[in-house]
Amino acid sequence: MEQTKKVAIYNLGCKVNSYEAQAMEESLEENGYQIVRFSEVADVYIVNTCTVTNIASSKSRQMLSRGKKINPQAFIVAVGCYVHIMEKDDKDNYGIDIMIGNNKKQDLVEILKDLFKVTNGIKEAGLVEKAGAVKKAEPVRKEIVDIEQTTEYEKLSRSKKGSHTRENVKIQDGCNQFCSYCIVPMVRGRVRSRPLDEVIKEVTNLSENGCKEVVLTGINLSSYGEDLGDLTLLDLIEEIHKVSRIYRIRLGSLEPRLITTEFVKTLSSLEKFCPHFHLSLQSGCDEILKKMNRRYTTKEYYEKCQLIREYFPHPSISTDIIVGFPGETEEDFRKTKLFVERVGFHETHIFKYSKREGTKAAMLPDQLSNRIKSQRSEELIQLGKLKKKEFERYYIGKEVEVLVEGKSKVRGSHVQVGYTKEYVKIAVNNEKNLQNQVISLNILEESQFVH
Repeated sequence: MEQTKKVAIYNLGCKVNSYEAQAMEESLEENGYQIVRFSEVADVYIVNTCTVTNIASSKSRQMLSRGKKINPQAFIVAVGCYVHIMEKDDKDNYGIDIMIGNNKKQDLVEILKDLFKVTNGIKEAGLVEKAGAVKKAEPVRKEIVDIEQTTEYEKLSRSKKGSHTRENVKIQDGCNQFCSYCIVPMVRGRVRSRPLDEVIKEVTNLSENGCKEVVLTGINLSSYGEDLGDLTLLDLIEEIHKVSRIYRIRLGSLEPRLITTEFVKTLSSLEKFCPHFHLSLQSGCDEILKKMNRRYTTKEYYEKCQLIREYFPHPSISTDIIVGFPGETEEDFRKTKLFVERVGFHETHIFKYSKREGTKAAMLPDQLSNRIKSQRSEELIQLGKLKKKEFERYYIGKEVEVLVEGKSKVRGSHVQVGYTKEYVKIAVNNEKNLQNQVISLNILEESQFVH
């Protein structure tokens, strides 16, 4: 009797990548594979790669090599974004047996099935046994579509609840923005939206398996429905709101252009919607925004934030900011810092500009030193911490609703933790196991906030 094949998956990158890795893992388990940790000996090592920065590409290569070192006889499978530009990097193949690009992850099980055909103990599919090791007889197998031309939304889905009370649900892929610093449109392709009925089916399945909160995610979430006629992200949210066992609906990163009176007003009428808006900013300086090809001004961005606050009493507004973009002067950075002060974000995610070959920004003059980027990053990180504390203090003396996720180590002790609708992390001091329950509690002091 043939032994169960062991597969190890290592995921890099964004929430979309995380979702796809979980979907692949679920599909493999359903087809008889045993999922093991990446550090264990496995028959197959799969790296779901990322290439948003040069560092991410390097990490992808590192993990591919690590799989081969753990078990030289294993099959090494590179999956996802980095696959689409790996050959352009002119790098060694790191022992890779198969390269599977985006929009081909759905075929993973069938591709592996081909690898594991056995006739008289000899591995087929271009592989032969020699001196006790697996040696290639044919080049690396490549399963790569022209991602910039495809219009198909890849059929990957999930039905089981994972280890969290909330689950990411991918509803969209691709991007048409072409920001000057970003390689994502070249490795993810153009906008492709998941059919509404498929999203509702998955959300329903997840809810029946105990999931209480879904987080809608995509490469460019705001563009959902652009390729589906009259359908919009708002239409989808309203349909998900009808799924009875779902208690919360949260959104991933949004573009400012999506924030209109109709959009915000409608969301404010939906009881399950979480008033947590992650609005990508990238810079608080109009000159830098123009160089980034971000297609809005700081004035327009601020107006969107104020519109949200008109309809929600204390919404969480978080953002991403890139410091050290080519040509960013001290004055440009000062404008960004002042803008962060003015908006009053709940959270700011700060990234040092990373030169990415293949993008327009990589060719711009006046590339800044790592020293300057690190200094500016640290300044904004410290400012962000202050603004976060200001945001949280609003809740002292108030009652909040918390969805408890489980135990976590907080200031040396293991306590239950959960999140409010605004994504404020709260310590729940209660002996009773409240995991996956929605509770109300009073915030009496700052120590109840978890960072």
